[in-house]
Amino acid sequence: MKNSLNLKPENVFYYFEELSKIPRGSGNTKAVSDYCVAFAKEHNLECHQDAVNNIIIIKEATKGYENSEPIIIQGHLDMVCEKEVDCTKDMDKEGLDLYVDGDFLKAKGTTLGGDDGIAVAYGLALLDDDTIEHPRLEMVFTIDEETSMDGVQAIDLAPLKGHIMLNIDSDEEGVFLTSSAGGCETSLDLPVKRVEESGMIAKISVGGLLGGHSGAEIHKERANASKIMGRVLKTLSDEVEFSIANLAGGTKHNAITRNNDATIILAKEDVAKAKKIVADLEEVLKKEYRVADPDLFVTFAEEKEGSLQVVDKTAQAKILFLLREIPFGVMAMSTDIEGLVETSCNLGIVDLQETNFHVCSSIRSSVATRKYEVLDRIVFLGEFIGATVEKTDDYPAWEYNANSVVREKIAGVYRDLFNTEPQIQAIHAGLECGYFNEKMPTLDAVSFGPANFDIHTPQERLSISSTERYWNLLVEFLKRAK
Repeated sequence: MKNSLNLKPENVFYYFEELSKIPRGSGNTKAVSDYCVAFAKEHNLECHQDAVNNIIIIKEATKGYENSEPIIIQGHLDMVCEKEVDCTKDMDKEGLDLYVDGDFLKAKGTTLGGDDGIAVAYGLALLDDDTIEHPRLEMVFTIDEETSMDGVQAIDLAPLKGHIMLNIDSDEEGVFLTSSAGGCETSLDLPVKRVEESGMIAKISVGGLLGGHSGAEIHKERANASKIMGRVLKTLSDEVEFSIANLAGGTKHNAITRNNDATIILAKEDVAKAKKIVADLEEVLKKEYRVADPDLFVTFAEEKEGSLQVVDKTAQAKILFLLREIPFGVMAMSTDIEGLVETSCNLGIVDLQETNFHVCSSIRSSVATRKYEVLDRIVFLGEFIGATVEKTDDYPAWEYNANSVVREKIAGVYRDLFNTEPQIQAIHAGLECGYFNEKMPTLDAVSFGPANFDIHTPQERLSISSTERYWNLLVEFLKRAK
């Protein structure tokens, strides 16, 4: 099957293109799950779709491979839906607009969904091709990996016979992952009271940031727009009296926040002073982040005189304290694996609602006790200011298997095909392999994937040539699995 962009491998990009026509953000996976069911029926393949829309599709072994160990190939159906500020696409209802830029496949104004659409595209392409030699193939496509991992928690693996799993949910070519961090999400809610106040209405905006995946980019010292906004507002409050009416930044707990906007009200005679304070701080911030986030900006725009419902002074002080003190960034580096982030925390969502200030963070660690230590810090911080904190989506780490056979075999195939020594690494991001290991203690897994950059951001781009190389890797690995 040919794809409209004339990319190779044709089948892989055909199915990626088909998947990209289907809105499939986390929590919106019914349509893409049904597409997989229709595919299985069309190809007369055994298919299992559960109540939450996880998919298992099975294709029996080709001739000569009947006695070979079955191979599980796993990825997730959902994607992170982020878009540029000026993008009008409704990602809950509209598909993506794909285009080619050199060696890269991109989507106009939005995330591409290569994480993890490429795994599903590989899987469907393998199932569709009757010329490929292979053992029994067991495709497992889960839902909501990017948010709650509810899919892998709920999935029934009884239809599977295999104990070797290829998790195609990594994004650095030549790197094979053998363990990943565990994590949890925190939801902090601070009650606020509002009062009416009159004056000059102004908007402060923080933007131009790279953002990124909080597991993959947290060590790169990129700015978090909500933390920057906390610094801006606290600096401003030291010199000028104002009140906050609106404050919001971020849409995903696991994405480093790229934008934050605040609406404030202040005295007309203080506008010029406030504008200068913000401009001066912007220059400081630009110097501090000149390498990590060179396009950072902070703007102050006066709008009009008027009245607004603002949070009272007690609530405002607590909000500023929280934004300044809540953990963000790398908490600890691993002492076992050089260069690996052990523990981190990402401030993902900040939303000032009518009667509540809502903050959502994502904690990751390869050491469970350290994960819960950061959680305790946030709980203690919340208690101190009178907020409630709820822990959600607690998922396990994927522990290193020193005796992995599949890791050595896939690395050997890579070495033979490309005459390059692969890297065996651990990753700070969370992978579903930890849950699979809990459900199947004898599972032998490895995680890998083609080069995909700036995932979870509208700058996401998938290497076309790398995608083809990894297709060849998969096909050769299956051929050698006799």
